Amino acid sequence: MNYATPQIEEIFMDFEFDCEKAIDYMKGEYAVMKAGRANPKLVENIKVDYYGAMTPIKQMGNISIPEPRQIVISVWDKSTLKSIEKAILAANIGVTPQNDGVVIRLVFPVLTEERRRDLVKQVKKLAEDTKVVLRNARRDAMDGLKKEKNNKTVSEDLIADYEKEIDKALAKLIESVDKLAKEKEAEVMSV
Repeated sequence: MNYATPQIEEIFMDFEFDCEKAIDYMKGEYAVMKAGRANPKLVENIKVDYYGAMTPIKQMGNISIPEPRQIVISVWDKSTLKSIEKAILAANIGVTPQNDGVVIRLVFPVLTEERRRDLVKQVKKLAEDTKVVLRNARRDAMDGLKKEKNNKTVSEDLIADYEKEIDKALAKLIESVDKLAKEKEAEVMSV
């Protein structure tokens, strides 16, 4: 869309960037949320003290999923197994690592009904938090449009059109947040 001034274009770009960032964060958090299945994202960014440098596990070896509820970490330098084990315990991901001297195994237990309900609450809370961030981005964009209106750089009719456009975009974004939350909720509740 063509915007009347560079300032208005910047308002829309900031709005889109903030919204995109919020939804990407939500997707990342949902990806890490355990639903009784192993997910390499749970451990790949855990940092380990590797010869004085804090290094993510994904840079120290291979992370594989041989079974749906198991993660196997095979490292290139076997002397780091103890420090990786400590780092996983410190990260408090809810699973105790099993070190056999060659690889580290993480076996995820089947989720209880109570734990599933807790996860659903977390899913809903994250969705609500994301909606708050989206609404804040809308508010910031509307404030920017009001400034432009007060500066009389753009006609009031154009400002009204821009405000409607932002409201439409927000409605679509909130709809997609709800859809993502429902999908994650269904995934968590499926046995």
